[in-house]
Amino acid sequence: MVPKQILLRACLCLAVLLSIAPAHADAPKHNVILFVPDGLRRKIVTSETAPTFADVRDKGVNFVNSHSLFPTFTMPNSSGMATGHYLGDTGVFGNVMYAGFIIRSAKSARLSFIESDGVIGDIDDHFGGNFIDEETILHVAHRSGFNTAAIGKIGPTAVFDHTSRGGAESVIIDDATGRSVGIPLAPWVSEGLKAYGLPTEAPSRLTNKDHGDFKTPGTKDANIVQQGYFVQALTKVVLPKFKVDGKPFVIVFWSRDPDGTQHNQGDSFLRLEPGINGPTSMAAISNADSNLAMIRRTLDRLGLADTTNIIISSDHGFSTISKQSQTSEAAKATYPNVPPSLLPPGFLAIDLAKALDMPLYDPDEGNANVAQGTHPVDGNGYIGKDPNAPNVIVAANGGSDLIYIPSGDRELVQKTVDALMAQDYVSGIFVEDDLGSFAGTLPLSAVNLKGAALMLRPSIVVNFKSFSTGCSEPTTCAVVVSDTELQQGQGMHGSFNRGDTENFMAAIGPDFKEGFVDEAPASNADVGKTIIAILGLLPTSHGKLVGRPLIEAFPNGATPQWERKTLASAPSPSGLRTILNYQVAGDTKYFDAAGFPGRTVGLRPEATIADTHK
Repeated sequence: MVPKQILLRACLCLAVLLSIAPAHADAPKHNVILFVPDGLRRKIVTSETAPTFADVRDKGVNFVNSHSLFPTFTMPNSSGMATGHYLGDTGVFGNVMYAGFIIRSAKSARLSFIESDGVIGDIDDHFGGNFIDEETILHVAHRSGFNTAAIGKIGPTAVFDHTSRGGAESVIIDDATGRSVGIPLAPWVSEGLKAYGLPTEAPSRLTNKDHGDFKTPGTKDANIVQQGYFVQALTKVVLPKFKVDGKPFVIVFWSRDPDGTQHNQGDSFLRLEPGINGPTSMAAISNADSNLAMIRRTLDRLGLADTTNIIISSDHGFSTISKQSQTSEAAKATYPNVPPSLLPPGFLAIDLAKALDMPLYDPDEGNANVAQGTHPVDGNGYIGKDPNAPNVIVAANGGSDLIYIPSGDRELVQKTVDALMAQDYVSGIFVEDDLGSFAGTLPLSAVNLKGAALMLRPSIVVNFKSFSTGCSEPTTCAVVVSDTELQQGQGMHGSFNRGDTENFMAAIGPDFKEGFVDEAPASNADVGKTIIAILGLLPTSHGKLVGRPLIEAFPNGATPQWERKTLASAPSPSGLRTILNYQVAGDTKYFDAAGFPGRTVGLRPEATIADTHK
């Protein structure tokens, strides 16, 4: 028998959905395509750089107050879009995480880069089938009678229906398709691909994956071939089949461009300018824009345009990489594969190990000792006498790093915080609430990183310094110190600067207003909740850190009240304070920027609570 409390909760949820659903109850259900141009900055989109994105923005809904979830990495934000929950509930705290248990597919056993179908599956298995522990929009849509598909970049694509791995439910097509590590295709998909002369094995990125090294520039090619395959699979096989089926559908198309190209571009070798604003990055933006244009043309040809909503939301913004520091001991050493005086991959692990006077081991090299003049190959580090039971773990992610202290030793946490405060490349520190308060830091709960997650929470999240090269729009020329194997001048994200948190968001279709500029705050967690509201779905839910349906973007929807706020930590002994600029609409938080004054692009350290906006 179902408890009364659960029945009451379900009835209340249904009532809320019915009150905000944009379509009439007796009308046929509409379709949704979520297009994710990975790493697209909001202010870089113009009618010249990206005419299709601009057209959707200008004719539909323009979300001018948009937000990525922090840390501003791909996998965390895919979990937010897929579930409508913040990271404290989904447990996806970075692209690289320390699990604390053996991940079969990971070369470093307990620590792994999780943009992998195999790694996601292994972590799911550890937690009884669903490590995110929230139902995704594709999963609930499929069980509610919709056709569903996710196509594009490996990792985030699978997240949207990661618990259905047999190929019989959602169509999953990504980099691993057709390979032993990929999710199998349903027979109709394989046959459809062959009928159009398309291979059942996805092509690689070819030269687009070439990131160069300390003496060789990276790629000059956008990811055209691979994404061309993905968009053809969608437009020639999947969409026509869904049209014939006559069922409503939900499709996610995750475009690796411009992200992958901006990371690897060779336009700015070891230089901060043009950085990610060179011709190769612009070609990547154009590539993603062309993919969406092809999808829209197919909707028109199939007679689906009038019943299909298109939501565009990039997972995060982007910055140019800096490898400069005046305080880092790691930058003062000499390495055979790092330009002189620049930070090596793993600089944070190296500097922490030195400050804590403990040995450093490389989990990605069989726990080999990291000797003077060497660095962790991927930036990750185990610190302590025993690499099999490290005192401190550093998961290097890019524009921010995750630090795990398994013992919870407050004295060790304080020493770690002190060491971080001494580095000029740090700009803001967030510490697990249960470890206590530390001067100069804010708790994880302040940025919605503490919730119902099953995965191990990091003890400390470190944000890295950012600055602008001086252009008229600082968020389009932001630079961030990055813990990565990529070179200075290439691209990265993950930090709390506004260039990374300001993603591109727009929407068009039968359930959205036309020519509407939405000034209320919006985020990637809201994307999931908005799709749920449009389709009238009722997903199962465990955590309480959720986004909101963007009802102001629906026809006749009213704009909510919202306000800007600032939270500041107590000062450290050296006077450093972690400051957070955020917004609130109802119970939902939106994070603009955070860090130490003068070290984060877009941070307003003097800001106070503003007047309530309506």
